[in-house]
Amino acid sequence: MSVPGSAGPLPDVAGVRAALATVKDPEIRRPITELDMVADLAVDERGGVDLTVLLTIAACPLRDTLVNDVTAAVRGVPGVTDLRLTLGVMTDDQRTALREKLRGGPGREIPFARPESRTRVYAVASGKGGVGKSTVTVNLAAALAARGLAVGVLDADVYGFSVPRMLGVTGRPTRVGDMILPPQANGVKVISVGMFVDGNTPVVWRGPMLHRALQQFLADVFWGDLDVLLLDLPPGTGDIAISTAQLIPTAELLVVTTPQAAAAEVAERAGAIALQTRQRVVGVVENMAALVLPDGSTLDVFGTGGGDTVAASLSRLTGTDVPVLGRIPLEVGVRTAGDAGVPVVAAEGSSPATDALRQVAAALAARARPLAGVSLGISPAARR
Repeated sequence: MSVPGSAGPLPDVAGVRAALATVKDPEIRRPITELDMVADLAVDERGGVDLTVLLTIAACPLRDTLVNDVTAAVRGVPGVTDLRLTLGVMTDDQRTALREKLRGGPGREIPFARPESRTRVYAVASGKGGVGKSTVTVNLAAALAARGLAVGVLDADVYGFSVPRMLGVTGRPTRVGDMILPPQANGVKVISVGMFVDGNTPVVWRGPMLHRALQQFLADVFWGDLDVLLLDLPPGTGDIAISTAQLIPTAELLVVTTPQAAAAEVAERAGAIALQTRQRVVGVVENMAALVLPDGSTLDVFGTGGGDTVAASLSRLTGTDVPVLGRIPLEVGVRTAGDAGVPVVAAEGSSPATDALRQVAAALAARARPLAGVSLGISPAARR
């Protein structure tokens, strides 16, 4: 059957639904048909489409993006002459069903702690503040995302949160009941306590509250299927570092230091916590290494050898090989990019610092999650 006055075929419900299956919710990043967001769909004899799409919440911050994507998909179906789109809102029961579908059940467990999880979790640690740990974290996240990996960053530095600014996150998380949808920037999903306080208000919490906040960010945030999760830990070996090991036993430590001897000594302590928490130290990143001068010579502003010292010490303490994954030269561009909310690795071109950061990201991306504890889904055959 053809559309009156046209030589083209009449669109049908199946064809329109197939087009809608290509539209992903901008926050959850899954097809709206899979999320049961398509409530009503009908096609009349003239090729007009009547469609009702349910928003997860009435104040959905990306509703315009969703409307534009739905409109483009439906109008792209051959024979569609008109689209009459109505936006509704999910009921409490529908939101509950959605949360259970996304979580795989009614529980609120931490997905990264499951034995079958294939997400690599790296806890980025430092002995002291001011070594550029957060800068390294956000640039590694952006570099990993640029390689096509699904990446998330949890800003666990509760007292000194800075990840949202450096990644250019301006939006706030969306709540769907007790589930939190993290905003994205530069291809990275981000959650931080800074998104839940007004302005530059300080956070004054003690141990139990810190543990609960970390647990909520891990269990209540819908991270989706991540390849890599980076945790930007506070400096030192306090409550958050211990809670991370308890909540995600498979998390591996990535220690950041500067070449300075004083910083290296403190960084060793941050890495040595692995002995008590039974975590693996994946490597050391030496930040703020030699400054490259305009004439091509270098200036060791913070000295030399800190990264090698930390790596050698941690190798000896843990009985494993702890390599120096990279040395990040001191560059003004790294700082200005972070202040502007665009990680320097996301900018066009390259520099000694961006090349070094991408090298570290490549090393982390090449590592596969171990199969220890993962069920292979097989069972012994019964004898006959």
